[in-house]
Amino acid sequence: MNNQSNRTIDPSCTGEPPFAIDIIINLDILGIILYSILTLMAVLSMLVFIEECVYIYKKVPSNKKSVIIWVNGAAPVISTMSCLGMWIPKATMFTDMFSGCYFAIVVFKFLILMLEEVGGDEAFLRRAGKHKLKISTGPCCCCCLCLPHVAITRRSLFLLKLGAFQFAVLKTAFTILSIVLYTNKNFDLKDMNITGAAIWINPFIGVLTITALWPVAIMFMHLRTALRTIKIIPKYAMYQLVLILSQLQTAIINILALNGTIACTPPFSSASRGYMMSQQLLILEMFIITLVTRLLYRRQYDPLPKEETEHDSDNENTKMVLMPESA
Repeated sequence: MNNQSNRTIDPSCTGEPPFAIDIIINLDILGIILYSILTLMAVLSMLVFIEECVYIYKKVPSNKKSVIIWVNGAAPVISTMSCLGMWIPKATMFTDMFSGCYFAIVVFKFLILMLEEVGGDEAFLRRAGKHKLKISTGPCCCCCLCLPHVAITRRSLFLLKLGAFQFAVLKTAFTILSIVLYTNKNFDLKDMNITGAAIWINPFIGVLTITALWPVAIMFMHLRTALRTIKIIPKYAMYQLVLILSQLQTAIINILALNGTIACTPPFSSASRGYMMSQQLLILEMFIITLVTRLLYRRQYDPLPKEETEHDSDNENTKMVLMPESA
């Protein structure tokens, strides 16, 4: 007997993501509890962020308000978009694109945040004029130890900022292009053929991401000692964690789903269930990160001591990572 003749495949396992009403109809008691808890987490994340915005506007100097709000908003925004994608699976691609665009801006804002914490561009150039930047760092050149150290000048600072800024602009531009192509049925995440738009756009965005993360890592490695008192290391860790969870984790789950590794459970196809699992995990993870970042950024924003002189160059609050003059 042919086993395949007795095997039936549920139509939902090969179809498009279900409508929101289909999810609501098929929810059991455990599903209702799960969706309710995750939705509550997303709402609480946004409420915590709004409360933090009020605190920032009251307590933080004007030059830091915008960048701190942008950086703090990464986890709540991703959590909110994931909640929308969880309830409306057909919109998952768009919610993920919006989250990606927001985080692209956060990458640039985190670089600006580190500069503002030392007093801005001019103060940074005064403090770091005799130092050099180590560019053999991740994610691009961590293995290229032979790369020379770069002098800190206005030009090198501009190139670092440009490297992060290009991601915010080009990521948004390619997202708009993807949506336009999607409406014309030329962009499909499931289409892995060489003629598909997704197979070209997504790897290029990956290159832009790595290119943008490099200058942020260079600046962090240089300022981590000077900004140690304001907990820059755990702040950078949270920023990296948001990146890993929202980009790498989501990509891995989606690839497994597209390959059929994740089983189909009606009304979700294998791919749709993978997207759903990704959204649910992100809500929980971003909720925890929101609470942690609130603790890290809720502090007194006193200025750093004035730039070091010959007599106080050993002051731990102002010293930077010193690079050899001849590298």
